[in-house]
Amino acid sequence: MSEFFKIDPRLESLAQRALADCEKPFARIAEIERYNSEKVLRAFIDNRVSESLFAGSSGYGYDDRGREVLDRVWSQVFGAEDSMVRHNFMSGTHAISTALFGVLRPGDIMVSLTGTPYDTLQGVIHGEGVGSLEEFGVIYRELPMLPDGSVDFDSIPEAVRGAKMAYIQRSRGYSTRPSLSIDVIRKIFAIVREANPTAVCVCDNCYGEFVDKLEPTDVGADLIIGSLIKNPGAGIAHTGGYISGKHEFVELCAHRLSAPGVGREVGCTLGELRPMYQGLFFSPGVTASAVRTAVFASRFFELCGFKADPAFNEPRTDIIETIALGSPKALCAFCRGIQSGSPIDSFVTPEPWDMPGYDNQVIMAAGAFNLGASVELSADAPLREPYAVWMQGGLTFPTAKAGVMLAAQSMLDEGILKI
Repeated sequence: MSEFFKIDPRLESLAQRALADCEKPFARIAEIERYNSEKVLRAFIDNRVSESLFAGSSGYGYDDRGREVLDRVWSQVFGAEDSMVRHNFMSGTHAISTALFGVLRPGDIMVSLTGTPYDTLQGVIHGEGVGSLEEFGVIYRELPMLPDGSVDFDSIPEAVRGAKMAYIQRSRGYSTRPSLSIDVIRKIFAIVREANPTAVCVCDNCYGEFVDKLEPTDVGADLIIGSLIKNPGAGIAHTGGYISGKHEFVELCAHRLSAPGVGREVGCTLGELRPMYQGLFFSPGVTASAVRTAVFASRFFELCGFKADPAFNEPRTDIIETIALGSPKALCAFCRGIQSGSPIDSFVTPEPWDMPGYDNQVIMAAGAFNLGASVELSADAPLREPYAVWMQGGLTFPTAKAGVMLAAQSMLDEGILKI
């Protein structure tokens, strides 16, 4: 890195140690990347994807073959009966909200089995004067995580008694609990099925796509939901999201996204189909780069004296790495370093701000080709205890590694990092 960036030789030495220690985890990542890349390629071939499908449509978007084939490709990749992949979804929260309002009706019970959902869903569930689920008469319940951050499996049967929906969040959000592995997701939904066979099992799959060989739809989820500016868009899709799962529930979601009685038959694709197809194709490789970045950052910052979670040699369940930095000053220095190593807006200085949908000020470093795309190297954190930063993404490992080291250099320059 010394050819292009000013990095302290001591940090360079720690980085070399970290890379050597990451050899075995990197080999596991490479095997998952191979498997998922071949799975995606098989789906493209089986569904006869062609150049003509990228043309897009305007107006109502009737009979858009590119849209219909993309849904079929997506379903094959994710082991689902049906999928709805649309640029019309403005965010992962929008896609999740569409699914919740699509499936739930007044008087229904929704139970979150993984504690409090991500900050931006609080308005969807509890918001006042905005048409939240509670305002529409949906009853919300929550099963807290155990003190060690694990799922309270023993309490699931009682929690889902009479529930219409059993909801889980795969990633940790702004918490320090472990993200959910495929085996844990399998166990949760197996318990739900036994206790309440009619409950709809829903998983927020954001940040988890292609991190493992299986997806939640392979192990019991009725619906999974995610964002195209995270893993499955590979930094290529400009915007959008997806809902995959059982046909009957995807259909309900389609009527919520457009209009009741209209459903998925409308919705022009404009010029967005090519980047959505291409993003899916590149996603296993880009996700692997993001996971390598998280593994490297975990070991590197551990060698620098900070606690990182997950540990570098632990199995990965999403692309996120949490690093406990200990103070607002350290958070800001870390994010400034990440921003300085971004290909876009490297000259910008991140500052905490009152971000819509969050209760605390949030600082974000995100110099991305697509604004807010967290599969591109980014780091963000609410300014609250324990002053940990959530880092994710990396379109290519060499450039993301540079960003990680610049974050450490920024902390070193400000006297926060002692080596």
